[in-house]
Amino acid sequence: MESIELIRDNLKKSEAIVLARIEEMKDHCLVFPSPKGGAHTLWVLGHLAYIEGLVIRQFMLGEANPLSDWESLFDGAEVQGEASLYPSFEQLLLTCREMRRWTVRLIDSFREADLDQVSKNVPQGFEDMFGRYRHCLQFVADHWYMHRGQLADARRAAGLRRMWF
Repeated sequence: MESIELIRDNLKKSEAIVLARIEEMKDHCLVFPSPKGGAHTLWVLGHLAYIEGLVIRQFMLGEANPLSDWESLFDGAEVQGEASLYPSFEQLLLTCREMRRWTVRLIDSFREADLDQVSKNVPQGFEDMFGRYRHCLQFVADHWYMHRGQLADARRAAGLRRMWF
């Protein structure tokens, strides 16, 4: 198997696994994962979409992040519990799906050798993490998986059952 196949598979599986957890949290999307706060489901959803645009569009391709207006809400900001501060759950879910669909279409246009291209706009000091197309594409797949723990804790706090995969 070539690495492009593995990355493409990871992008598709991370979307399916993570969004299954998020979709069940629609009515509980502002439940914090712990008594001390943390990233509730609504924030995670917007964060995943925003970071996908940042890493793929901005770092990798050197374009503007189409979600740059969301930076103050979803890039390291203090997570707030007020729904009116965020786009709606439906809008965030739609945008998150659109961002991942765009990324999958992009990788579907590549060959294995294309993954070795140098990223166009890597922040200084992050060359090892985002320096090549393959790094950026794998990062966004891993990033979705990384947030499963927060989602699991938010689900538990909301009283929902555990999801295995």
